[in-house]
Amino acid sequence: MITLEHVSKWYGATQVLDDCATKIEKGEVVVVCGPSGSGKSTLIKCINGLEPFQKGVITVDGTSVGDPKTNLSRLRSRIGMVFQSFELYPHMNVTENICLAQRHVLKRSEDAARARALELLDRVGLKAQANRFPATLSGGQQQRVAIARALALDPIAMLFDEPTSALDPEMINEVLDVMTELAKEGMTMIVVTHEMGFARRVADRVLFMDAGAIVEDANTADFFDKPASERAARFLSKILHH
Repeated sequence: MITLEHVSKWYGATQVLDDCATKIEKGEVVVVCGPSGSGKSTLIKCINGLEPFQKGVITVDGTSVGDPKTNLSRLRSRIGMVFQSFELYPHMNVTENICLAQRHVLKRSEDAARARALELLDRVGLKAQANRFPATLSGGQQQRVAIARALALDPIAMLFDEPTSALDPEMINEVLDVMTELAKEGMTMIVVTHEMGFARRVADRVLFMDAGAIVEDANTADFFDKPASERAARFLSKILHH
């Protein structure tokens, strides 16, 4: 479903992605991990065209992301994106936040959009909060609303950019539980995270990045039990024993 071929990116003279290549199959869950500044977030933002890249090819369900003729708005409507910060509209209640893109992008009627919003709020355990405003919710609740909002566009894949890093420890599991259920349902997912327990439990594969390059692309058991690179072994020894 998603293919990266020799993708490189620079900010001025600084190279932030270095010849990255991988393939993600439909229904696969891939965790991207590595030290801060290794290019993880940049990589997934390139996948849906939020960041331009200078070399290589990224293809999503047959569409070339870097092709100037590609309608990036249409492409992004097919790829759900969940960020560190929740990016909810503070002046809209929870249901309105989830309805907005449905009406404007998918052209759903108000009734259809609301029905879908309530269905998704029930799915993430927040139907009782449908009329509340974001500021009255916990961080974990806001992030679950953000996931519901992304799902409302019926995406073919979901990208998560460190979705739990802004949360208090007690709220992390409620978000990871929703993501785990999505994985069980067969959603194609790429997740940038430091939550190694989640990675080990849910991911089919792990991409380990360092200095803009994909150093390892391994199935989950192999990555955790016998990392092929000394750099990944060092990273795991620190993060698993922290």
